[in-house]
Amino acid sequence: MFELHPLPFFLPKNAKVLFLGSFPPTKNRWSMDFYYPNLQNDMWRIIGLVFFNDKNHFLLPSQKVFDKEKIIAFLEDKGIALGDTAVKVHRAKNNSSDNFLEVVEAIDLEAVLLSIPHCYSIVTTGGKATEVLASVLKIKEPSFNEPIFFDFLDRKMSWYRLPSTSRAYPKSLDEKARLYKKMLEEVLVKEGR
Repeated sequence: MFELHPLPFFLPKNAKVLFLGSFPPTKNRWSMDFYYPNLQNDMWRIIGLVFFNDKNHFLLPSQKVFDKEKIIAFLEDKGIALGDTAVKVHRAKNNSSDNFLEVVEAIDLEAVLLSIPHCYSIVTTGGKATEVLASVLKIKEPSFNEPIFFDFLDRKMSWYRLPSTSRAYPKSLDEKARLYKKMLEEVLVKEGR
């Protein structure tokens, strides 16, 4: 059985960078109706460390959920767009692992980037997202945290490959935050944010 992506792309008009994951986890793992909803995924802890030196910055106090409104306000302020590389998938084992995710339909990158005309950088957050985007662009995958540059829609684009924010990926939270911080400083400073 095929599964369609349950969320619209999050595309603030001022977006300078587009983060692309693979596909949301199964719904039973969601703590909010937004990207990176699984409490066991460290995306919002990493972003909290990078910008506020607080891994719990985006958690609602005394609740086991992320603060969606706080996250959205932050992303809009910084010009960060979110989406996934897969639009339609088949879960081979009915779980959230990318290892068993078959991508049936991939992102229409042109349509997404036309919606965010000031975006000049893409970040893939994990191996599956990187693999899918490489097949869409028909170019070689970048090395970890070493951007590659390419032309797309008359734009000079940069593409960064970063480690998965899943706890299954064998790097510490602090190490992941260091890598994400390095990339975000390059991208947001370069783009005047």
